Amino acid sequence: MRNIVFTGKGGVGKTSIAAATAVRAAALGYKTLIISTDPAHSLGDSFDIELGPSPVKVAENLWGQEVSVYGDLSLNWEVVREHFAHLMQVQGIEGIYVEEMGVLPGMEELFSLSYIKRYNESNEYDLLVVDCAPTGETLRLLSIPETFGWMLKLMRNMEKYVVKPVIRPLSKRIGRLHDFVPDTDVYDQVDHLFSSVEGIIELLSDDSKTTVRLVMNPEKMVVKESMRALTYLNLYNITVDQIIVNRVYMDDVDGHYFKGWKEIQKKYMEQIESSFAPIPITRVPLFRTEVLGLDMLKLVGETVYGDRNPLDIFYHEEHTEITKIGEGHYEMKLRLPFVFDNRMEANVTQVGDSLTVRIGNYQKGVVLPTFLAGMKVAHAGYEEKWLAIEFKKKEMTGEKAG
Repeated sequence: MRNIVFTGKGGVGKTSIAAATAVRAAALGYKTLIISTDPAHSLGDSFDIELGPSPVKVAENLWGQEVSVYGDLSLNWEVVREHFAHLMQVQGIEGIYVEEMGVLPGMEELFSLSYIKRYNESNEYDLLVVDCAPTGETLRLLSIPETFGWMLKLMRNMEKYVVKPVIRPLSKRIGRLHDFVPDTDVYDQVDHLFSSVEGIIELLSDDSKTTVRLVMNPEKMVVKESMRALTYLNLYNITVDQIIVNRVYMDDVDGHYFKGWKEIQKKYMEQIESSFAPIPITRVPLFRTEVLGLDMLKLVGETVYGDRNPLDIFYHEEHTEITKIGEGHYEMKLRLPFVFDNRMEANVTQVGDSLTVRIGNYQKGVVLPTFLAGMKVAHAGYEEKWLAIEFKKKEMTGEKAG
């Protein structure tokens, strides 16, 4: 199954491009599902039909869905929510605050990720198009499995080694304690949720199945945010295989009013082409009418892809390179473009046989290959579009570099 994820700064026309891609793929005969993970859904508006929390047929070979987190909470989290409510009531707290306490930060992102994994496992569709929230929320979504991994491990160990053998038997003799001990169903539901997104980063970083398409406009703030997005996506080893520059004033747009805008866009188009190359860049014009409904989406899809198959992978790059410099001396390079351009702080910390690489507000754990696990980080620095990390034998230390 092929996955194409669309993201970009809010207001750039990301949903229209994602919907146009789905329409184009369906017209070519691919069974296509497009889902919106943006809490402020606009996918149904783009098709000019009403979508729901389950797939709705939009056209031949095409289905659409707007993910409903609240529906998922009722179906897959009610036992946990009831436990939170019980704890609060024991403490004398009632009302709406009890219900809110059952919703953990990041749960919207977890449920969105679980849909991506679920559809890939079912293999019901040829193509899954994901219309993500604006870039900031998309990056938060991608960081969730990394953030919650330690929590899942902790909860599993607590249930296995503490709650089940010690606390639960003790609570049967101490009534007051029983009010605070979660039932087995609570742990099972928590475990089910986190298990449902295990392996999702591996799926998203497998560029034979999944690529991201970054939508932007030729404007300063949009270009800057897109640069940061590409850096963070590379941090998670996720491949961007196309840059789509939307709402470009083409040569046939005339008039004194638009002359200044065309000059501004020309300047930023030059910056985009020099900065994001060699990723393929596609220009989409500002159409004379709003992009709404199947007919306009079909036109946009034809403009974006022409004779190309939208399911093709337009670009591939290696995110990691390891080079032997000398005896007991290696260099690992992680492709992280625009770190220097955007004045992001890069920090590398080694703990045992793994690294934690932190760029700005996001971090990623990297498990070292065996031949590097016995070495220490000697130096980390930025070289062009790469973060270069030197490893040397243990006697030449340097556990932390930035």
